[in-house]
This record gives sequence, C-alpha cells and structure tokens, in this order.
Amino acid sequence: MDRIAVLTSGGDAPGMNAAIRAVVRAAVVFDMQIYGVYRGFHGLIEGDFIEMDASSVGDIIHKGGTILKSSRSEEFKTKEGRMKALSNLEEKGIDGLVVIGGDGSFQGAKELSDMGIKTIGLPGTIDNDLHYTDYTIGFDTAVNTVLEAVTKIRDTSTSHEKATIIEVMGRNCGDIALYAGLAGGAESIIIPEDPISTDHVITKLKAGKARGKQHQIIMLAEGAGQAADLQKVLLEKAKMNARITVLGFIQRGGDPTSFDRILASKMGIKAVELLRAGETNKVVGIKNNALFHMDISESLTASRLFDHDMIKMTEILSI
Repeated sequence: MDRIAVLTSGGDAPGMNAAIRAVVRAAVVFDMQIYGVYRGFHGLIEGDFIEMDASSVGDIIHKGGTILKSSRSEEFKTKEGRMKALSNLEEKGIDGLVVIGGDGSFQGAKELSDMGIKTIGLPGTIDNDLHYTDYTIGFDTAVNTVLEAVTKIRDTSTSHEKATIIEVMGRNCGDIALYAGLAGGAESIIIPEDPISTDHVITKLKAGKARGKQHQIIMLAEGAGQAADLQKVLLEKAKMNARITVLGFIQRGGDPTSFDRILASKMGIKAVELLRAGETNKVVGIKNNALFHMDISESLTASRLFDHDMIKMTEILSI
C-alpha cells in the first residue's frame, strides 16, 4: 500500500486532531504518501484532497475540533455520490482510507470497503455511543468540560438555594451524564439506560432540602428527556422552581484531555498498521485498556452491558 487518506466525519470531537496527527506521521514513517480529505465524505465527492507530511500536523495535538473540518453528506448516501467518491480516490491512486467519526461515518466506511477501497474506522464522538468499545475519542474531554460547568453552576445554585437541571448531550447514550454526574456529586442522574421516575427525583430533592442542603444538581441526558419538561413537572408536582442549564455544543469544544490525546494517538497508529497489513472494513476499539479491531458490521450491532453499579453509587453518595 503506497497511498492512504484520512478524513473526519459527523460531529467533531476533541482528540480528532491527535488522531489525524498519528495517522499522518505513522504513514510518513512507513514510507506512505498521505492525503487529508476536507469536510468528510462531502470532500470525497468534491475531490477536496490535500497532500500532507509530518509538518502538516505540527502543533495540533492539543487543539480541539478537526483541522480537516467535518460535515454530513446526504449525497454520499446515494449510489451516485459514492461512485463520485470512489472515482476521486482512484484518480489519486489512494489504496486505503482512515475514517474518524461515529456510527454514520462507520457505515460510510463500510460502503467504500464494499466498493474496493480498504477502510479502517476510528471512534471519534463525544457521546461514547459506539458500544463495541469502552471509550471513544472525545468522550473523556466532554465529561471534564461538563464537570467544570457543574462546579461553577453549583456555586450559584448554592447562593440562591435552588435546584438546577443540567441537560447534557449524548444522543441515546447517557454516559456523559452518568460520568459527569457521579464525578460532580449530582443528587439525581437521569439517563435513558436506567430511567427513574420524577416522583423519585422529587423525593430526593425534598429529603435533601429537609437536611439543609443548599443546592441540588439534577443531571439529565438529552436521550432521557428535555430540561424544560422536567422543570415543568417539578413546579407542578412539588412547587419547586428549578433553574435550567443546557450546555449544548460547549461540550464538543476545548483542548482534549491527556487521555483523549493518548487514545487517539494509539488508535491512529494502529489504523495505519492495519492498512499496511492489508486489513479492510475494520474498526479500532479499546477494551480493558488494550486496543483491538473488529469488522465494522459487528461494531455497529454490538451491545454493551450497562454498568448499573455506577447508578447505585450515585444513590449511595447523594443522600
């Protein structure tokens, strides 16, 4: 394999730049020609390539976002769009492609593999919703971003002696809410994997207030509902006027943590090694602190055993 390319697709995640850097520099070390593709699969269709070298990725390991930009491409979902992408790859003589992104990006990588382009996927999403791997690139940084916000919100929540509902991202996965809620000392954590009733939340809020608690933090995963709806229920059922903070896209930005930088670097090198070995239609993951790879199709249908013990910990610690 002489020429490979790398792209980022879907939502950006801190650590994507570290992964790009690892892919590029590993390719250079292995005497491969390396191209970057701007704006994901849209860039493949438009032929938006740039040849890269070791200097192209200097001073980016600590930066959030992605220097290759990202987008979502409806055209790539069509056969015509995929044929354009394939034609552009073949015109450049590119033999292999590293795709950094989430489940939609992986599906696109699988389509290209079926068309003859060797592809390797790296899990880049803050949501941690790719169930085949313990952690995705960007998740740890997002949790720490939320945790920093929780610390600041608690100050004003305490000053005004009010409950605060913090709505966080994650799609249908509650890991950001769970990890940040547990680390941030939230009184209640509401996630789609282990839903609790509003009556239970109210009971905990009242018990805390009776004990003299000066603040109450409710961590709500977006997949489990909206903060405005919960606020309304608390007001109607318990006469509690909780404040709302929806963190939104702030969770995607910022400098990646050391964990995400190291994870992305390991995975980026592994992706290039797999391409050199002739592998295709594979994704890289981490289990029990060890890297592994598996078929893309298997990764997209994998199920994860949810850690209910973490929820139990919250119930114990937030009395």
